[in-house]
Amino acid sequence: MRQKILSIVSILFALMFVNAGLNKFFNYMPMPENMPEEQLEIMGAFVQIAWLMPLIAITEIAGGILFAIPRYRPLGAIIILPVVVGIVLHHFIHAPEGLPIAIALLAVNAWAIAENWKKYLPMIQKP
Repeated sequence: MRQKILSIVSILFALMFVNAGLNKFFNYMPMPENMPEEQLEIMGAFVQIAWLMPLIAITEIAGGILFAIPRYRPLGAIIILPVVVGIVLHHFIHAPEGLPIAIALLAVNAWAIAENWKKYLPMIQKP
């Protein structure tokens, strides 16, 4: 039962990140109309760095796809972790109203990492 729940949550998590990554390329989701000025300035700064948004988008898409596939979930979880940490920090500092969702994303990612901890051990153990 636990594996089924993890699989369902992982697929939803993965779809959120693939959708977010694709939106950075195709802009099909409208920006909220009531965004604070500070948020608009931050987004404008991200857009000014021409390579940043495509890099984040590719990371979200690749990490999301890998996260959805059980065999590659450990790799997807590590790839997407810096993006999730960035989301949590952004909401903690600039937009606390989004913090509950950001923490939920971090919890799902941490759960996937914890479930696959033994697969990471060879990377940090002495040969």
